[in-house]
Amino acid sequence: METVEISSRSDFALWAIQRAQEIVTAEGAALAMAARDMNDEALAEAAASLGKAIGDAMLEVFDGLIGE
Repeated sequence: METVEISSRSDFALWAIQRAQEIVTAEGAALAMAARDMNDEALAEAAASLGKAIGDAMLEVFDGLIGE
């Protein structure tokens, strides 16, 4: 994972948009396919993966804010 320095609100907005695009690209296809197939089990798994990816991204930002 690359390190990004965020020094302004614009930098943060750009990072958030790019990160959201990455998450949707990686996790969204499985969610869409499960919904299309009406597979409740696959839909639940895909939704959980999407939620985990979002949570991980939020923790990534939080960890960067508090520093080491």
